[in-house]
Amino acid sequence: MRQNISSGAPWEATVGYSRAVWVGNVVEVAGTTAQDGNTITGADAYTQAKRVLEKIEQALVDAGAILEHVVRTRIYLASIADWPAVGQAHGEVFGTIRPASTMLAVSSLIDARLLVEIEATAIIPA
Repeated sequence: MRQNISSGAPWEATVGYSRAVWVGNVVEVAGTTAQDGNTITGADAYTQAKRVLEKIEQALVDAGAILEHVVRTRIYLASIADWPAVGQAHGEVFGTIRPASTMLAVSSLIDARLLVEIEATAIIPA
């Protein structure tokens, strides 16, 4: 069984994606940024990362999962110089969970004001 989880963003239908997809006991959360409609939360990487992680947590809850089910995260930075701030935010959320994680810099994100994008994979125990 497959369940698509929507964030309600108007561009989901246009682009053809879901905030998260739940299949069996796996939940995949799409690349998530600090953008909510026309608003971007935070002008710094730490604040944006905290908002991103809040949104990921909500998507997980909507799919019947919790942060402790996360086994992998992928972090994309507009500037590698932001890794300490984003790493701090990630560590505050996942410090005891410690999922496998990748962090890398990309040439840009979809909006120049966005500094970080994060994906997550969760496995719900049977």
